[in-house]
Amino acid sequence: MSNKKLFTEFSPVLTEQWEEVITRDLKGADYDKKLVWKTAEGIAVRPYYRAEDLKRVKHMDTEQVGRYPFVRGTKADNSWLVRQRYCACADKKKANAQALDGMMRGVSSLSFCTCGVPTQEEFDQLMKGIYADAVEVNFVGTGCKASLALIEMMTAYAKKTNAKPDNVCGSTGFDPLKKLTQKGYVGEHAFEKIKTQILAAKELKRWRVIGVSGSAIHNAGGTIVQELAFALVMGNEYLSRLTDMGLTVDEVARRMKFTFSVGSTYFMEIAKFRAARMLWANIVNAYKPEKECSERMKIHAVTSARNQTGYDAYVNMLRGTTEAMSAALAGVDSLEVLPFDASFQASGEFSDRIARNTQILLKEESHFDQVVDPAAGSYYIETLTQSIAEEAWKLFKQVEEKGGYTAAFKAGFIQEQVKASAQKRDSNIATRREILLGTNQYPNFTETLKEESRKTLIINNICGCDENCDCISDEKNSSTCGCSSDAKPEQMGEPLKRYRGAQAFEAMRMKTENSGKQPHAFMLTFGNLAMCRARAQFASNFFAIAGFKVVDNNRFGTIEEGVKAAFAAKADIIIACSSDDEYAEAVPQIAEKLGKNGILVVAGDPACKADLEAKGITHFVNVKSNVLETLRQYQKELGI
Repeated sequence: MSNKKLFTEFSPVLTEQWEEVITRDLKGADYDKKLVWKTAEGIAVRPYYRAEDLKRVKHMDTEQVGRYPFVRGTKADNSWLVRQRYCACADKKKANAQALDGMMRGVSSLSFCTCGVPTQEEFDQLMKGIYADAVEVNFVGTGCKASLALIEMMTAYAKKTNAKPDNVCGSTGFDPLKKLTQKGYVGEHAFEKIKTQILAAKELKRWRVIGVSGSAIHNAGGTIVQELAFALVMGNEYLSRLTDMGLTVDEVARRMKFTFSVGSTYFMEIAKFRAARMLWANIVNAYKPEKECSERMKIHAVTSARNQTGYDAYVNMLRGTTEAMSAALAGVDSLEVLPFDASFQASGEFSDRIARNTQILLKEESHFDQVVDPAAGSYYIETLTQSIAEEAWKLFKQVEEKGGYTAAFKAGFIQEQVKASAQKRDSNIATRREILLGTNQYPNFTETLKEESRKTLIINNICGCDENCDCISDEKNSSTCGCSSDAKPEQMGEPLKRYRGAQAFEAMRMKTENSGKQPHAFMLTFGNLAMCRARAQFASNFFAIAGFKVVDNNRFGTIEEGVKAAFAAKADIIIACSSDDEYAEAVPQIAEKLGKNGILVVAGDPACKADLEAKGITHFVNVKSNVLETLRQYQKELGI
């Protein structure tokens, strides 16, 4: 057998040669429009990358696993903690039982929403049977009073259960800048309270006191670059303010945990986490820490809440899986997969199990934890990492020039940036440039939501109290979260509202369901079989999105037969489905036979459109239509 290597049989192909072939195949079409993808962040993604592209990637020279600047990860392996959330607001005993069951089934990071300051008895009940040095324990949505109390209780609990304080791992994650983002104000003396908590946690060396929420930006509609840049600005503001108060950078940085959401742009999300570690290492390094571990970003990832849909909710399982894959491959420290029904109801045993097993499958069957940073060296992902880092750093510096996160928020800069991104995404979803399966494309024709689900869906409630409740319980006791007086702090800017891309479509469909009547959309198919069927399928999906009952047909032999069937079906909307060539003559005939009985719609954008409009035929649906606005208009015409 020959020992000759396969590739010696082929001569190298230069980039110029590839480009020549591509240009020839495009036959005059615009290269950028056809092959270059412009992301929501404004990054131009080319159709292919080669080894020569890595020469422009600056971080390649210093890329080592577990070493500064930590692009490839902060640890020697790719293990991550499987987190699951349990609502402990109303029933501590139930939450404890759920947590113990979860630990038996693979959970290694517990997340409790306690809704306020628990008593010592309640805390002991919640932690019963849980060894604090054997599993990570996190308390979410905590205000300053609850955070301090929980730190003290956890310290006492560790001693009482003979757990080694040095091994107790978890977080309270007090995050006043997240509160500013979502409420528009922050409690007075909040930073002093953080300092108090850091000092109180001195025995729990692995306890994270400060939360930094990139998710708050993501779930308000922000882009990957905005989520990353604004989270870094928040983190830097904590570093700056707290070191000015006498703490060292090591004392502050090692007490911080970043929470990022994971969206659906698979490779972009992998690159985001890699860029995040690198940029944060550079920021902390500027403060000249004594210990290298202070430069390591602690990352918790949560699958996207804004991508979840209420209709066809089982598709959320697939979204959660691909999002979890991005986070796992990117080397996060802990990961939470939201239950598929989180957008409209408190999770149950089934949805919790699926969410948990999504991660366990990635570990146990796909072995994602066995390879450290598999993206390393990928021409595409390494280039994306640098592009995201560059764009995020530009935005970071913009905010810093405005005085930091709080100052930029007061000036409305943060809100302006995020709202613009959310509006652009809304437009893309409305016109189906971005697809949300089951919501704005390929809906389940017969699906309806339960009445209770309809009430909570648009609110996007999670676990009854919401992981993003931001001191919800402390506000019940004091509007300032116990930081000062009972007077509500001054509003410092318009808060960012939680957002889901499917909301507008869900509201429209629920409007149909709540109206008590279901309009019939009738496909009047005729002429060319291939064209009439293709357009009937398009139109069926189009009108089912609004919850209309679709009456599809194979093909009618004559127009008269089709109109007669439409009358028999008591159709509210009649969609003419055929080829463009047949519309000029046939559609006016259909209009004449229908008279004022129903709304006549033409499927497509035919060349004869102007002539048809001149004859009073004004309704058309095609791939260029704004689906949301068009269907809302039909609802209005039908009295819904």
